[in-house]
Amino acid sequence: MDRHTPEQRSKNMRAVKSKGSKEEITLSKALWHLGHRYRKNNKTVYGKPDLTFKRQKIAIFIDSEFFHGKDWETRKKPQTNVEFWEKKILRNIERDKEVNEFLQQSGWLVFRFWSTQIHKNLTEVISTIETSLAAAKNKTTIQ
Repeated sequence: MDRHTPEQRSKNMRAVKSKGSKEEITLSKALWHLGHRYRKNNKTVYGKPDLTFKRQKIAIFIDSEFFHGKDWETRKKPQTNVEFWEKKILRNIERDKEVNEFLQQSGWLVFRFWSTQIHKNLTEVISTIETSLAAAKNKTTIQ
């Protein structure tokens, strides 16, 4: 059973953002302060990644554990409106795979970070991105 009234639950769910989450802002500010320039929620790139480095063809997605189904097989499922949530989250998982596949076939390097990864291991996430940016820059200068 849900802890909140239907009205309160509706209000809570309306407040969930598709862009500009705390984790997205944290990562983007950290990268910006390190001198990396990117585009946010670039509509010209398939899947509308949270951050894109178009010249280096690097797309970064920051996924919420609930909405993108982290550990979906073993995780405790929603208790209310089960059919809706199961269908929605499974479709999100499927769409994420489709987007990854399309971008990779188009020559993009795709990163998907869970919001808790950014929250707990920001330096590790930044290191991964910087390594890829450096490799991509070296690759473009060699060609």
